[in-house]
Amino acid sequence: MSTPVASSIFEPGRNCTAVAHADRLALLVDAEQYFRAFYRAAERARHSIVILAWDFDSRIRLHWDPGGPPSELGAFLNRLVRRRRSLHVHVLDWDYPMVFGMDREFPPIYGFGWKPRRRVHIRYDNTHPIGGSQHQKIVVVDDALAFCGGLDLADRHWDTCEHRANDPRRTSRAAPYPPFHDVMCAVDGEAARTLGEIARARWLRATGESIPPVPAGSDPWPDGMRIDMSDVRIGISRTAPKADDRAEVREVEALYLDMIARARRRIYIENQYFTAKKVGDALAARLAERNGPEIVLVLRLLSHGWLEESTMHVLRTRLIRELRAVDHESRFHVYYPDIRGLEEGTCIDVHSKVMIVDDEWLRVGSANLSNRSMGLDVECDLTAEACGEPRIAGPIADFRHRLIGEHLGVAPATVAEEIERTGSMQGAIATLHNEQRTLRTLEDVPDWPDAVIDMAAVADPERPVSLERLIDEFTPELTTPDEAGIPWGKIAAAAIVIAGLTAIWHWTPLDQYLTAERVVQLAEDFSGRWWAPFAVLLAYTPASIVMFPRPLITLFAVVAFGAWQGFVLAMTGVLLAALAAYWVGRYLDRDTVRRIAGDKLNRVSEVLRQRGLLAVTAVRFVPLAPFAVESLVAGAIRIKAWHLMVGTFLGMLPGTLTATIFGDQIQTALRDPARINYWIVSAVAIFMIVATLAVRRWLYRTQLKEHRPARARAPGAHHASG
Repeated sequence: MSTPVASSIFEPGRNCTAVAHADRLALLVDAEQYFRAFYRAAERARHSIVILAWDFDSRIRLHWDPGGPPSELGAFLNRLVRRRRSLHVHVLDWDYPMVFGMDREFPPIYGFGWKPRRRVHIRYDNTHPIGGSQHQKIVVVDDALAFCGGLDLADRHWDTCEHRANDPRRTSRAAPYPPFHDVMCAVDGEAARTLGEIARARWLRATGESIPPVPAGSDPWPDGMRIDMSDVRIGISRTAPKADDRAEVREVEALYLDMIARARRRIYIENQYFTAKKVGDALAARLAERNGPEIVLVLRLLSHGWLEESTMHVLRTRLIRELRAVDHESRFHVYYPDIRGLEEGTCIDVHSKVMIVDDEWLRVGSANLSNRSMGLDVECDLTAEACGEPRIAGPIADFRHRLIGEHLGVAPATVAEEIERTGSMQGAIATLHNEQRTLRTLEDVPDWPDAVIDMAAVADPERPVSLERLIDEFTPELTTPDEAGIPWGKIAAAAIVIAGLTAIWHWTPLDQYLTAERVVQLAEDFSGRWWAPFAVLLAYTPASIVMFPRPLITLFAVVAFGAWQGFVLAMTGVLLAALAAYWVGRYLDRDTVRRIAGDKLNRVSEVLRQRGLLAVTAVRFVPLAPFAVESLVAGAIRIKAWHLMVGTFLGMLPGTLTATIFGDQIQTALRDPARINYWIVSAVAIFMIVATLAVRRWLYRTQLKEHRPARARAPGAHHASG
């Protein structure tokens, strides 16, 4: 059975890093409240604003106040430092993999949409293991006020508590996005100073630079930000993976388990994910008890895209199914918020990370209920503790009623009355159900095969995953080119593109303008210019940077200059592009290279270091990353220049020859279609397919051979339990 609440739950060094006092605490629900509180507090800053972020976007709009400061975040920060010369703004963003790049503002290597002023310092933090992230969302103003929770100053986060199905203000790059729900906590006093110490330590660790502490005396608490609690103890809990200079920190997980064990009547949870194995086991143990606590879990209905659907959603399904199986007293209830008018395929995006246990503990932070938030990602949560004091217990209960009331579209007092009348949160939710806005039961979903669940677990590891384990998880025995199947999706997409081009050609004047004779004439006119060969040579470098298809340049060169001259120009242009990126990589600092290469950096550098010339040849033939990124990484890790050039020549030779032959046949077709040699075209296509499969298989086997002996030498290498 659970133990009664008799003393503080906090144990510094085990389930929290510190217990700190806050004179004032505010709970900010949804980004409209948080963004407004942030900009009003920032306007009062005198010395320092430190922002720790998983994502940061200078283009977001902070407010719609007609008489307010600049609404765009970047312009607002520039205005602050321009008006107050003593103020410095430090932004430490996660050094994210490029797989996230399409949803984020490009980093300074590509150029922001704004130019940060001299005292706005932006850096990227890559001090995390492979597969991990810097997930803390902390803002500290003058070491006197701190925000912590689930919200970044980022795109697609802004929303109001109404979560209207169609709010014209809720747009990203002129496109609407679904309702977004999240929670932040604001604290002052000792709690804010402690978060300031955490922020400065992160900055020092990531950049090697120190941010000086701020002298006391500032009070940036913004006018109009409601104080929900006063004179309250705050437990500050972190997750941090083991590193060379740091032991593993699992305070977030420890406090979750302690809070669940100490619960007497009610556990209310809101979270983006629900996959954490140990948290699930702790909840299962409480459900197995007689007369244990009621558990209400609020999640989002849908996942973000196919990747999340096939990983975190699969693991969530299994965990919920396991808990329902042991829930013999109907005390476990899983809901998702819904509002009438949402477009099909969308939902209210629950992004909050909240746990409220009885009227004793209220927890808000960055940590998801996922395995990775327990030991892999860097996290920070704040927990307010009542210790039986009504002046704290009352606001904790009020906040639970406020959240449930928001989801149901009713006042918090109404929720409190129904919980009192029915004796349960589930009873109140059922009574207050309506079709306009409500909490709906998350129904059972189809079960997933064990093999799918095991593969999904790789995406949610409990601890840093070694490269050896990643190689082991994706060995050729599991994912060989032979077993990968026919890429029907890509074939279908290509067919659609070809059909579209055919339609454009047939039903527009294009076929009259781009006649065979005109194309040949344009190519010949171009080749007659003295600067034309130089233009072709130089075209490959920018094409590699923006990932424009280089074979198209080769095809044009062959049509314009003929097969042999076109081939020489193509190979020379490719080698110049490789050499240019290589020397850039040699002289750029490592942080910049990491920002450009993202998660491909480790994969490319590992292969290139293993085999040198042979590896360069292979990755040019079957790329592991964009052409320019491979060259950049080769320069950064000091691959020999002649290895790069010879490997690039050998690796690009088959593809360039293929493009040359096709270009020659296109040139022939434009002049005399009867002279096309279909046997040559077919033979070249077959050769490229066979050669690609062979080199891909060699790359798989090379990685496997290089890492299996290392695993044998280190039998203690752990496997995350997922």
